[in-house]
This record gives sequence, structure tokens and C-alpha cells, in this order.
Amino acid sequence: MSPKGAFIFAWGVTANTFLLPSITDRHPHCRYIHTTFLRWPSSFKHLCSSSFYLCSPSSLLLSLYSLVAMIACLLTWFTTWQHADIIRVANNPELVLSTLAASLGMLTSVIGWAGILLNNRTFLAVYTLLTWVTFAFLVTPGYITYRRYSLNLEGKINDMWANALGAMGRMRIQNQLSCCGYFSPYVEATVSQTCYARSILPGCKKGIWEYEERPILSNWFKAAFALVPMHICVMLAALMCSNHVAYRFGKGMMPEAYRLNAGSMAVIMDQYANQLAEQYGPEVAGKVLERSKSNLGLAQAVR
Repeated sequence: MSPKGAFIFAWGVTANTFLLPSITDRHPHCRYIHTTFLRWPSSFKHLCSSSFYLCSPSSLLLSLYSLVAMIACLLTWFTTWQHADIIRVANNPELVLSTLAASLGMLTSVIGWAGILLNNRTFLAVYTLLTWVTFAFLVTPGYITYRRYSLNLEGKINDMWANALGAMGRMRIQNQLSCCGYFSPYVEATVSQTCYARSILPGCKKGIWEYEERPILSNWFKAAFALVPMHICVMLAALMCSNHVAYRFGKGMMPEAYRLNAGSMAVIMDQYANQLAEQYGPEVAGKVLERSKSNLGLAQAVR
């Protein structure tokens, strides 16, 4: 810092705060002092900052569709609607991934709200990272159900009934669809009270095909992919919020280059007194210097 800059800096500290706006306009060195003394309430500035209005709608959107997805997954796990047990048996991987995605989305939204309301950059950085992880868990069940739906669904259902379900899984589907066996009671049937060799119940292949093709798989990947544009907007908003520089620098600390100790301030005040003595005389210089020393607590340091 040049001697002139140091002089202006000391004058900015000791002078009347009403003079600070004009000084800081001409001398950028005092600009930090001006923002320190003449500062709006932090809550008002935070509410008026662009990051608050940018992050709040996106975090609210993430909270809403994560909550809806979590409710749908829980209702399926607890078999509260008709044929929900079929999803638990036939689409268990997709259901597990969707539940993880909804849980992670809710956790991410909570961290985002903490970062927004507390104006904490660390929380916002973690929130931004978790939005990408949530995006991966969001598209994974959609991709799995889309592949299952569009690429040889019949072959996948045949393999699932023959190899993946097991006896208990086949029995649960038979009870849900009121069917017996795959093609008929004589083909890969699990014996139960309603399913036996002479049962008149139809095979389960048609029921599984219709249930998997229309209401389950098609709606599943459509819902997952419909959330992708919204989640991309949430990710972009999180990136902008986490990199946003608000009304203060860092944590509000003065930059190290402008920090002065008592000895440096004493030297600056001596130079300041000499200049005042040359312009206004020793009496005026002495009064201003004494007032400055009392304000800064440098009387002992100068002596």
C-alpha cells in the first residue's frame, strides 16, 4: 500500500462515518470500511439476494417431487393398493432404486434448505454435489424399466417366472391375479389352496403381461424421465447458488493485505499529523490527532 493510500485508509477509520461514502467513491482502499460501518441488516440483504430467490423455488420443487415419490414407494412397500405385491415381487430392483432416489432427494432438499436459510456456502456445495447423485439414482430405474418394456418384454417375463421368482414369488402373483401356473395349472405352478392340478383358474402369463406392460413399466419410465428436465433445472440452480458471491467477501473478514497493527497505525497517524500541521497549523493538528488517538486507542502505542 502506498503512503497516500495508507493515509486515506487511516482517515477512513478515524473520520466521521457520514463522510465515508464520498471518500470511498474516490479511494477504493476505504471501500471495505464503508461497507462495514454502513451495512444493511444481514437478514434483509440475504432475503433480497439473488441466490435466495434462485435456490428457494428449485429446492421447493425438489422437495415436492421427492416427497411424492417417497409416498408412492412407501404405499407400494406396504401394499396399500391393489396388486402392489406384484411390483414388490416382479419389479423389486426398480422399486428399491426408486426408494433410494426418493430418500436421497429428500435428504438433498433438506441440506439445500439448510444452506439457503443459513446462507452457508458449505451446505450449498454439498447440496450441489448431492443433486448429481440424486440425478443418477433418478434415471437408473427409468432406464431399467424402459429397457425391460421395449426390449423383448415377453422373453424377460418368461425368464422371470421360470428362474427369478421362485416358489413363493409365483404363489404371491397367483394369489394377486387369481391365476394358476404360467400357461395352465400344469406348467410351473406353485400348489396352494386355489391352485392345484384340476384348478379351473387361467394361467398367469396374460395377467402379468398386461399388468407389466400397461400400468407398471410404461408409467414408471415415463414418470422418471418426466422428472429429468426439472431436476436438471434444480442442478443448474444449485450450481449458480453455490458459486454465488453475495454482498460480503468470504466470511466478512478484512483481506490480509489491508490489515494494520498498532505500530503501523501510529506511523500513519504521525504522517497525517504532519500534513495537517502544514495545512492548518499545529493546534488543529493536535486536536484532530488527539481525537484520532482516543478513537483508535493508540495513545500508548505512539508514546
